[in-house]
Amino acid sequence: MSKVIVKARGRTGSGSAEARRLRKTGRIPAVIYGRKGNPVSIDLDSGEFMSSIKGISESTIVSVDIDGQIHEAFVKAAQRNIRDGNILHVDFYEVESGVLLRAKVALKIHGNPVGVREGGVLETPLHDIEVECLPKDLPERLDIDIAALKVNQSIHVRDLNLGSGVRLISNPDQVVALVKFAKAEAVAETDETAEAEAAAPAAAETEKKAQ
Repeated sequence: MSKVIVKARGRTGSGSAEARRLRKTGRIPAVIYGRKGNPVSIDLDSGEFMSSIKGISESTIVSVDIDGQIHEAFVKAAQRNIRDGNILHVDFYEVESGVLLRAKVALKIHGNPVGVREGGVLETPLHDIEVECLPKDLPERLDIDIAALKVNQSIHVRDLNLGSGVRLISNPDQVVALVKFAKAEAVAETDETAEAEAAAPAAAETEKKAQ
């Protein structure tokens, strides 16, 4: 994916009245929070921002162009209006080149497992992992092919290829994807139910004789 550039303007005004004024003119109030120093108040063109961030994830580093000055940052939070879905405010978190950062990387699973075609059920309990690396090494996402997964097989976090310079922070034993043989479980449950139903009359007869 090509580098995402977000155009912004510096702003000096603050408060709810200023935020409402900006929104009426088609702009979004925003703040860039850095590792050092004070937050930087900015505003964004609503249409341009919505178009530029399509398809990005929490681990995508974007270039925020503030009046010609570039800041590398994550889109950490975007507050939306619950009625119309419009963005009301955006928080960015700036990253520094050459300084290690911790971030969550999205897991994108694709493929139709062999085990599912054999009657198994796919489970994907994990949607992202936490890593530590330099900004230049941060994966935008991890693509995981699960097509070869058979029944009773699984993929764990430790099996993922993170790439050079990326250190895993999440628990390596967490399951990313697994295929269970649901039919076997259903048969076992049916057998147990049948045994219990068969045993019930015999138990009742024994109790009756004892009386």
